[in-house]
Amino acid sequence: MTRITIIGAGVIGAAIAYELSLIKDLDITLIDAKQPASGSTGAALGVLMAIISHKRKGRGWKLRQLSLKRYTTLIPELEEVTGKKIPINSQGILMLRFADDPLDRWEKLQYFRNEHGYSLEIWDQNELLRRCPQVQNDRVVGAIYSPQDRQINPTILTESLILAASKNGVNCQFGIKVQNIISKRLNSSNDGQFYNIKTPYQTLETDWLIMCAGLGSTSLINELQPMVNIKPVLGQALQIKLNSSLGDVTFQPVITGEDVHIVPINSQEYWIGATVEFPNEMGEVLPQLDLLETVKRHAFSFCPDLEKGEIINTWSGKRPRPDGEPAPIIKEVPNYPCVLLATGHYRNGVLLAPATALIIRDKILENYNK
Repeated sequence: MTRITIIGAGVIGAAIAYELSLIKDLDITLIDAKQPASGSTGAALGVLMAIISHKRKGRGWKLRQLSLKRYTTLIPELEEVTGKKIPINSQGILMLRFADDPLDRWEKLQYFRNEHGYSLEIWDQNELLRRCPQVQNDRVVGAIYSPQDRQINPTILTESLILAASKNGVNCQFGIKVQNIISKRLNSSNDGQFYNIKTPYQTLETDWLIMCAGLGSTSLINELQPMVNIKPVLGQALQIKLNSSLGDVTFQPVITGEDVHIVPINSQEYWIGATVEFPNEMGEVLPQLDLLETVKRHAFSFCPDLEKGEIINTWSGKRPRPDGEPAPIIKEVPNYPCVLLATGHYRNGVLLAPATALIIRDKILENYNK
């Protein structure tokens, strides 16, 4: 039986654990120093901007397209296995358009998406006011509506992935810190290799090691070979409760403009976020309240009725952003057979989790079936 250890139980590690749990004869352990989704996943808003993104080719679009396809089957699959409903907003994403945003680039994207079977609608100001009367801002000249994009609760998604994986036999160990990773040869002929993963309680032997620890990946993987540098980018968000829904209660898409998201989470509550805050000269990244205030001010300017609500929660989280290479990092570690990286997804972890899991699965199956 092939032994696989996944380090990191955010949405990426959870998705990989689930996809691998569908393969027979794998002995899988999922381990994390904290509880699942307690890092960047738990702070995410879960806005899946795929079709409405301007990615049209290359790795960026292929990953989005693969995730979109898998999400359509993954959610009902998980709900059936776990008996647990996963909150998902299927009413699309509405991106506000301003006068300095050229219309022709959206028309080109609309044509491209339509050619590939995806829908993208361009609304003028009148259509926007008719469909979403809560948007009241003189600078907004129209909007782009993507009915096939989604928003999903990242924490409940991750918990469901882990529950389904555990039902399929994955050994989940949380609250256990990995102290060291040691490479071992099977014999003196160097025809094979495995790894010892040391924790305060045990030493795990594993044939495959998959690193999904986000910001924790750098220190762990650099014990094997200094090759990755992942830096934190902080994001702050808040939750507002109103006495009634914004606009039409039957049509509640995610509204986004100038990199600010307004996310309906039930009939009266909305998430608003998120800031993008980089480390200072000391390498520290601390929440800046003025930036959260700016995000809130932008959201209120788009939908003034939000200001009538009560702020019932604020939070922040650190996103893992690769330094010196594109996000995300999905690759093998040179000179270390069967060590895979799946980390550094920056702001697209929830969006790209299904695609990442499928890529990692295929890499293992390629070797497994030899």
